[in-house]
Amino acid sequence: MTASLLHEHDGLRTFAVVLSEGDEAVAVLTTFAAQQRLGASQVTAIGAFSHAVVAYFDWKTKQYRPISIDEQMEVLSFVGDVTIDKGTPKLHAHVVLGDKTAAARGGHLMQGFVRPTLEVLLTESPRHLRRRLDPESGLALIDPTK
Repeated sequence: MTASLLHEHDGLRTFAVVLSEGDEAVAVLTTFAAQQRLGASQVTAIGAFSHAVVAYFDWKTKQYRPISIDEQMEVLSFVGDVTIDKGTPKLHAHVVLGDKTAAARGGHLMQGFVRPTLEVLLTESPRHLRRRLDPESGLALIDPTK
């Protein structure tokens, strides 16, 4: 992974982060967010994965159902945020992945192993975002009032 600070103004920063083959995207970006003390950031990316695990949130069971994708996939869309959850940065991202037939699959990104690259832009928000447990869903949702 390589990273560069592209812009900084009034304490807000924009980074370019380029992940390398074999990097696991969620772990690398979460570690980067902690190192940079990011409390609220928007994340977008493009690239490719050799293997990914996405998930679907099952409303009835209130649990994520993981779906393993064991083939080379283009990252067509990667959109998410970094927030503070229990005092530490948390990456929450959704992806759309395209296979060799141009079929798309996607969901909540749990793991993504990069091959050959993932080009990421992280843009810091003016205020840290915090999560709170939503009793109805059982999920830690952004609380914009905190």
